[in-house]
Amino acid sequence: MAKRVPPTHPQARRQIAALGERLRAARLRRDLTQEMLAERVGVSAPTVAKLENGDPTTSLAIMLRVLTVLGLGADVDAIAAQDSLGRELQDSKRVRAPRRTKLAPRAPAAKPDDKA
Repeated sequence: MAKRVPPTHPQARRQIAALGERLRAARLRRDLTQEMLAERVGVSAPTVAKLENGDPTTSLAIMLRVLTVLGLGADVDAIAAQDSLGRELQDSKRVRAPRRTKLAPRAPAAKPDDKA
């Protein structure tokens, strides 16, 4: 039975493909073949090829192991570290206590007429 591929948004597909290209370039800069990298990561060469080709079914754990072997593991810590949008949304939801203001003295209540 064929593995089910989850639907991937076009922008995410482009990002995954670009990441695969960057990983391939990093591997080549280190004079590693796909087979050598696969052996160091503990996966098959076709798995490394899938990763470099932008296959969205490759697991995040394999991605992290590849980054570590390439010496790029610290880059993962930078992902989503600065969540400025999330912080803005969180701050906008904070309930602020109403400001205390001095109220003007109340006018005395009108007395009903005693004439009847």
